[in-house]
Amino acid sequence: MTADAGDRVVVDLDDTDGRYHRQTLISWWDQNRLAAAKVLVVGAGALGNELVKNLALLGVGTIVVVDLDMVENSNLSRCVLLRESDEGAPKATAVARAAAALNPGVRIVPVVGDVRTAFGLRLFREVDLVIGGLDNREARLYVNQSCWKATTPWIDGAIEGLLGTMRVFSPPDSACYECTMGERDHELLAARKACSLLTRDQMLEGKVPTTATSASIIAAMQVQEAVKLLHRDRLDADFAGRGVAYNGITHDSYVVTYPRRDDCLSHDTYDFTCASEVPAGTTLGALLDQAREGLGDDAVLDFEREIVTAMTCAACDESVSVMRPLDGLTVGAAVCPACGGERRAELAHGVTSGDAGLLAMTPEALGLPPRDIVTGRSGTRRQHYLLGGPFGSLAELGTP
Repeated sequence: MTADAGDRVVVDLDDTDGRYHRQTLISWWDQNRLAAAKVLVVGAGALGNELVKNLALLGVGTIVVVDLDMVENSNLSRCVLLRESDEGAPKATAVARAAAALNPGVRIVPVVGDVRTAFGLRLFREVDLVIGGLDNREARLYVNQSCWKATTPWIDGAIEGLLGTMRVFSPPDSACYECTMGERDHELLAARKACSLLTRDQMLEGKVPTTATSASIIAAMQVQEAVKLLHRDRLDADFAGRGVAYNGITHDSYVVTYPRRDDCLSHDTYDFTCASEVPAGTTLGALLDQAREGLGDDAVLDFEREIVTAMTCAACDESVSVMRPLDGLTVGAAVCPACGGERRAELAHGVTSGDAGLLAMTPEALGLPPRDIVTGRSGTRRQHYLLGGPFGSLAELGTP
């Protein structure tokens, strides 16, 4: 094992029976640091399987894996932790079960759901790192913005065929994922939305050609960068704002340095120094009153997500109250049951004193996810309110 002794690292060369003996022979390695780490893995597909496998083998103490999909037969050729008996089961649950058997000394927390709706920004703050095994820009942009607000580094991975990329983003100083997006990326992102601003269901079902070998190579790079980030005070090897492009056909690879865009909209970082806990059952009206006591009478509440307050059909001239987060609805919710036409969503990003319907609701009743954040704002001054809520074993994250 390695242990701190002032500024030195002490290696016990006689501890040859220890599970992690070989990796602790690395001069700067601190196994205790890995054991105390909390890492969020977003996606449990081909990349996600390799990510969780590597993190578990290395002895990372807590691994939270989130995915909304079920295991299909086609997953079995690319996902090392999945078996035929897992078909039809949630990917996150199956991956967590297999990884726990691989290393019983680590804690694997499965979350079945969409990363945008299963939990809130507070969880991004509570983990040390986020590693992405995602297959769409929409989810990547959400993770990027959440990590920037929470000042949590994240490592993105992408594969297609025998090609792959790995990128490291470290807020608030490096380039971020949105900094790397071009005009075409934004066009494709917009194409995923219907006129109602709801995500098109068929767009979420796109399949990307992948192989187990590509996933293994890119995920290994991602986890290696995660280890370096967890030891960044001991290593002069900062990779933030850079990426590796890998071509498996020619085995060429090269490093890309991404320029940081000062006008990037994702570069919003929160100050949690004076954040306040919100007791369960607190109404948004009571929370607005609290914000105005501290920030002034012009304070408003901001959400981390758009709220659909109502759906209106122009053809029928009919409006129905919804009061649910936009990212939890799909395009099917925009279909008018009377005429079959497309209804438009009426949106709210926060609460003011005139929003009677919202003021009477609690965050839970509104559908804000557990461990989310609501922000009181007056001009450029902000006060953040931390939501809790039941979330099984995830409720213990960040506690002794």
